[in-house]
Amino acid sequence: MLDDLDQALEQLLIREMPIANGEVDVKFEQPKREWAARLSRPTVNLFMYDVRENQKLRQAQPLWDVLPNPDGTVTRRRKPVRLDLHYMLTAWAAEPEDEHRLLGRALMALFRFSHLPEELVPESLGRQPAPLSFLVAQYDELRNPTDVWNVLDNEMRPGIALVVTLALDPYAPMVAPLVRTRELRLGPSQRPHLHELDPGAEPDVFWTVGGTVRSDGPLDQDGTKLVLVETGRKVSLRPDGRFAIGGLEAGDYTLEVNVDGRQSRRYAITVPAADYDLVV
Repeated sequence: MLDDLDQALEQLLIREMPIANGEVDVKFEQPKREWAARLSRPTVNLFMYDVRENQKLRQAQPLWDVLPNPDGTVTRRRKPVRLDLHYMLTAWAAEPEDEHRLLGRALMALFRFSHLPEELVPESLGRQPAPLSFLVAQYDELRNPTDVWNVLDNEMRPGIALVVTLALDPYAPMVAPLVRTRELRLGPSQRPHLHELDPGAEPDVFWTVGGTVRSDGPLDQDGTKLVLVETGRKVSLRPDGRFAIGGLEAGDYTLEVNVDGRQSRRYAITVPAADYDLVV
C-alpha cells in the first residue's frame, strides 16, 4: 500500500507542478552518491526516511467500531493505526537554478493541498477515517538534515520535509452475537439497594497527553526523570526525547523534570491538550 501512495504522490506532482512530456523524472530511491552520479535528466526525488505511529491521533476515538449485521450479529472492527510517513523531497539537475526552480514548483504544488485529492487516493487506501493529510516544510520535521546526508554519503542539498498521515488497518474484523443489554453497577457490597446507583451516570473518559523534552545541550536519557506530581507516577522518556502519559482524566496536572546535575523544574500541563514542548 505504501508503493500505491508513492504512485499517487507522483501523479500529484506531475499534474500540479506541472511536468509535461516526461521532462522531469519523479523517483523514490535513496539519494546516495552512486545514485546521483547515474542521473541523466532533471529529477524530483521523494525519499521516505522514517515511518512512525501518530500517537496523538490514537486517542481521538474509541478503539473499536461496532457495526450491526442483518442476521442479528455484529461486526467489531478495530480502529486502524494512524501513521506519519516522513519524506524528504529534493531536486536534481545540472545547474543550481534549475534545481531551485523545481523545488519552487514542488512547493507551490504541495502547498495548494492540505491532503491528497480524493481522485488520486488509491483503492488500497480507500478505507480512511480522515483524508490523507499533508504537512509541508515544517521546521521540526527534518531537524538534522546533515545526519541524513552523512548516512547517505552524499553532499548536502536543500530538501523539503513532507509528512503524509494515513491509516493502516492490520486487524481482521470479528463477527459475534449482538449484546442487547449490558449493565455494570459499582457500589459498597453491604448496600442491598444497588438500584439507587445513578443509571444515567456518564462513562469515565481517559486521555493521553505527550510531548518532547529538549535541552540546549545533549540530553542524557538515563539521567532525565519525569514524574507526574499528583500521582507520583514515573513517566518513560524515549531516546528522541518524546514522552506520553496515558489513562488520565481531564484536568490540570504538574509534570516534574529532573536532570542529573541540574535543578528540577515543574511544568503545568492540561488534559486534553496538544503536544507539549518542554525545554530544560
